Amino acid sequence: MLVTYYESMTVSSPPHDLQLVIDFVNTLDLDQGADELDTPSSLAAWLSDRNLLDGPARDVDDGHHAQSLELREALRAAIVANNGGARDPRSTRELERIAEGGQLSVRFEADGSVTLAPRAGGAMGALARLLVPVAHAAADGSWQRVKGCAADDCQWAFYDQSRNHSARWCDMAVCGNRTKVRTYRTKRDNGN
Repeated sequence: MLVTYYESMTVSSPPHDLQLVIDFVNTLDLDQGADELDTPSSLAAWLSDRNLLDGPARDVDDGHHAQSLELREALRAAIVANNGGARDPRSTRELERIAEGGQLSVRFEADGSVTLAPRAGGAMGALARLLVPVAHAAADGSWQRVKGCAADDCQWAFYDQSRNHSARWCDMAVCGNRTKVRTYRTKRDNGN
C-alpha cells in the first residue's frame, strides 16, 4: 500500500474552522471536472448541511449561485498565491465584495466577547460566514498554511502541516511525482 505524505503525518484539524473553507474550495475537483455546487439547490444543500444558511433553502437563487462560484474561485486564487502563485487583485476585490454583501462586521456580545459575523441573512450571510475563518486565520498567520496544490490541473486546497510550511502538493505521491516527471521529461527533451 502506498502511503501518501499526509497519511504518514500526524494530522490535526486546521485552526479557526479553516476545514470549512478548504471543503468549500474543494467542491470543484478540477482534475475530475466534478462540481458539487453545480446548481442553486446543490449550493443551498451544501450551505444548509454546514449550518451556514439561516434562511430557507429555496431563497438561494441563480445570483447567489453565481456569487458562490466567484467566491470559490477567489478563495482558490488566494490559496494558490499562498503556495507561491501570483496574487490576483481581482480575487481580493471579490473577497471584499462578498464580505460587504454579507455585511461582515465586528459584534460586541453582552457577555463581553467580540465576534466577527455577518449582519445579512440568507445566502449572502452564509457566503460571508465562509470568510470568518479566513479573517481569524489571517490574524494569527495560519491562513498562509492553506494552500492550493501547485499542480495546475489539480489546485486542490489543503492545510500545510509541514514544520517549515513548505508543502507544495496536496499529495506528493500523485501530484508532486507527476509534476517532477513532467519537469524531468521537458529538461531531457530540451537537452538539459
